[in-house]
Amino acid sequence: MDITLIGVPVQEGSGRAGCDMGPSAFRAAGLTSALAELGHKVCDIGNLPPRRLEDARHTNPVLKNLPEVAGWIEQLADVAYRESSQSMPIFLGGDHCLSAGTVAGIARRARENGRPLFVIWLDAHTDFHTLASTESGNLHGTPVAYFTGQDGFGTAFPPLVAPVAPENVFMMGIRSVDAAERKAIVSSGVDVCDMRRIDEEGVVAPLKQFLSRVQAADGLLHVSLDVDFLDPSIAPAVGTTVPGGATFREAHLIMELLHDSELVSSLDLVELNPFLDERGRTAYLMTDLAASLLGKRVIDRPTRSFS
Repeated sequence: MDITLIGVPVQEGSGRAGCDMGPSAFRAAGLTSALAELGHKVCDIGNLPPRRLEDARHTNPVLKNLPEVAGWIEQLADVAYRESSQSMPIFLGGDHCLSAGTVAGIARRARENGRPLFVIWLDAHTDFHTLASTESGNLHGTPVAYFTGQDGFGTAFPPLVAPVAPENVFMMGIRSVDAAERKAIVSSGVDVCDMRRIDEEGVVAPLKQFLSRVQAADGLLHVSLDVDFLDPSIAPAVGTTVPGGATFREAHLIMELLHDSELVSSLDLVELNPFLDERGRTAYLMTDLAASLLGKRVIDRPTRSFS
């Protein structure tokens, strides 16, 4: 597979410094060589420069860094659309506001190819605030609402060419949702597999059910992996730690199942804040998870016929 690595040093959506160093940490952890050793052709195009939209305005006075985040979204939508034409783009974040742009660009590509886009959102949070509903003003909490075409953005973010159908979004690992998001999610049609459901059913059955829908629709699948999807005991390098996240084995199993499906066409790796890490352990873990998604196994298990 041809893979394009794209560094996205954005931290303006998080309200905390450090995520801009994430792309460098992924490179230092050996992401390029880990994927190349699996037989993939990997091209790293470096870090994208920021773009600022001076006319980005909204009536909510608490919004932080709106022109900067809107500029990143516009930039990333263009790059995601371009790079998805011939390769699998992997976006190295950077905070989760970047997914507003990456998913928007991939959705445009999917529509042009006549295929629906599905998104698996691996995160502690739903990120389903709009610019009107957010009380913190941190715009990394808005990407899913934006790329599913929810009201409440006005003209502050770039026009959305191809919204993702909310029912095509599958969230796993959710365990921190405020009242406004909960109400919006319930009425949206987004499929949420929170940590209680994972505790009750495990990760395999819900994920396979979702993947069956993607396959039946001949869809493209975008994966957005937030560090805080993982339990902070194994992945401390994130500014939004929430106890009770996915375990090491659960996370790797999800990646292996995604690889087996042969459906994944693009990937976000987000919210890695090396300033909060412990000797690179989170960067190495995220790199290992990306490798599992792209085919790394402990032991390959051949399919046996008993007929």
